[in-house]
Amino acid sequence: MTTLALTTVRARIAGNGKLRALRRNKLAMTGGVIAAVFVLAALFAPLVAPYDPSRPDFAHVLAAPSWTHWLGTDDLGRDQLSRVMFGARASMQVGVLAVVLAFLVGVPLGLLAGYYGKIADSVVSRVTDTMLAFPFLVLAVGLAAVLGPSLTNATIAIGISQIPAVIRITRAETLRLKHVDYVAAAVANGGGDGTVLFRHILPNATSALTVQATVGIPAAIISEALLSFLGLGVQPPDPSLGVMLSSAQSFLAPAPWMAVFPGLAVVAATLAFNLLGDGLRDVLDPRGATR
Repeated sequence: MTTLALTTVRARIAGNGKLRALRRNKLAMTGGVIAAVFVLAALFAPLVAPYDPSRPDFAHVLAAPSWTHWLGTDDLGRDQLSRVMFGARASMQVGVLAVVLAFLVGVPLGLLAGYYGKIADSVVSRVTDTMLAFPFLVLAVGLAAVLGPSLTNATIAIGISQIPAVIRITRAETLRLKHVDYVAAAVANGGGDGTVLFRHILPNATSALTVQATVGIPAAIISEALLSFLGLGVQPPDPSLGVMLSSAQSFLAPAPWMAVFPGLAVVAATLAFNLLGDGLRDVLDPRGATR
């Protein structure tokens, strides 16, 4: 059997072992199921939502939860279940796109800083430290205020705010991996920087980056809800979990369901992704599980 075949077999065995370990983690699997339900509800909201989320029904204003409206209605008679589904859609859009933006910028910069060091590392690290001097949510709110209120601008602001964390993790993994034997062998065999970085270092850093993605998505969901709550994200009448919580402030006594169900959706989504992320960290990055 060739060396390549042996490597492939070992990789498959290791992958199967990690999958079995993840399946044995009940909290991670619970989080995965809840996250999957949240994602499916967001993707298929136009098909499964029982009502138009933006259409008022003045005959059912502030209606309590019932068989007609499972989660009740708001102050304009709009169905809360439909609005939660479409709000989850906005949350997932921001969560995924913000993380993608952070990775598109942060991973190359982290690779550059970790692999080349010296001036590149100094410049990237100082910029990262400067951004990290601002708390994540403060930086996101500030950027969203500068860019203007909209879902797109909120996504950009949250994505930029997540870039420093991605840079630091990618840089740390690059510093660790560039000294391992197979990278040294690739360099000795004449492999260029691009080959070493994108065929040897980056693929072996995907475990840590995957864990970071599962951490970044719930952080982005909370940030989107906060920005929309403050009027810097999704703009009414478009549904958003943050917009729903903001509208519910004046009706906490007569219609508490207006705040309870959007709040539970935010909590469930963030908890689910965090549980899934913890499970993936334990399986893919055992070093991080001991911290």
